[in-house]
Amino acid sequence: MTDSEPSRTITIYGCGPDEAALFAATAPRFGVSPRIVTAPVSEANAEAAQGGRCVSVGHRTRVTGAVLNALRGAGVEYVSTRSVGCDHIDVRYAESIGITVATTAYSPDSVADYTLMLMLMALRGAKATILRADVHDYRLGETRGRELRDLTVGVVGTGRIGAAVMDRLWAFGCRVLAHDRRPKTRADYVPLEDLLRRSDIVTLHTPLNAGTHHLLDRRRIERMRPGAIVVNTGRGPLVDTEALVRALESGRLGGAALDVVEGEEGVFYRDRRDAPIESKPLLRLQELPNVLISPHTAYYTDHALNDTVENSIINCLRYESGNRHG
Repeated sequence: MTDSEPSRTITIYGCGPDEAALFAATAPRFGVSPRIVTAPVSEANAEAAQGGRCVSVGHRTRVTGAVLNALRGAGVEYVSTRSVGCDHIDVRYAESIGITVATTAYSPDSVADYTLMLMLMALRGAKATILRADVHDYRLGETRGRELRDLTVGVVGTGRIGAAVMDRLWAFGCRVLAHDRRPKTRADYVPLEDLLRRSDIVTLHTPLNAGTHHLLDRRRIERMRPGAIVVNTGRGPLVDTEALVRALESGRLGGAALDVVEGEEGVFYRDRRDAPIESKPLLRLQELPNVLISPHTAYYTDHALNDTVENSIINCLRYESGNRHG
């Protein structure tokens, strides 16, 4: 193989059985031979990528400078992450050593549907209702539910997922406020502080970066409408968890529905029934009756997973063909 010939081998790291089956079925349609590595990418297994310029990695693993160095030593030039965010990768360092990092698009409907489900469950006290029913207590709860059409929902981040969430909210008939540094839709855009003050529900769909880390910190949480609900299907560190816990314990906020939390690494996607959980904020959140926790699963649908696998392959082939923007 010469440098001008595209590599048709893509190494797939951190690939579970479902993804592995999809890659095995999909890759041949694109003339690609997938090299499946079930373990997350690391310094120890970077050499598995030798012979190809492109790799695909999952969102669950930190890709540090040391790992990137090992990949570069194996001849890797392009990393496609099977996620819409790349906060788990040291992108700046990757660029400095000649590695391009690109995200992978998938159906925004997966996360948007899940976000609406969490909102509705939070508004109707579903956690407490289901727990009571599980022990055959079929009485009505002490708190009545609320209807979306009577409420104002603030959407922070209006990219593909945030826009899909707003489409669903408008169908419910509620008022929608939006905040984004670069407005993209027909929504009613307002400053973040105004959105927090006026919204009954605040849902987060902005990327995680240095500017959005703890976007909802103690100060901003204190400015939210009393009794408001926080929904986060974006990234855990968008919310200062300790500040959120204090606001929930004091009754300042009415609830939270979180598919992502700070410190989820090493906890989510594992069976921890017989292992201690060291994150005290996570444990406290799960104890609260008005808090819903799910393990970063909003994206996990048949449609979205098929999109992720196919688009990760397409991104790599575009790079190989000379489109250096993926």
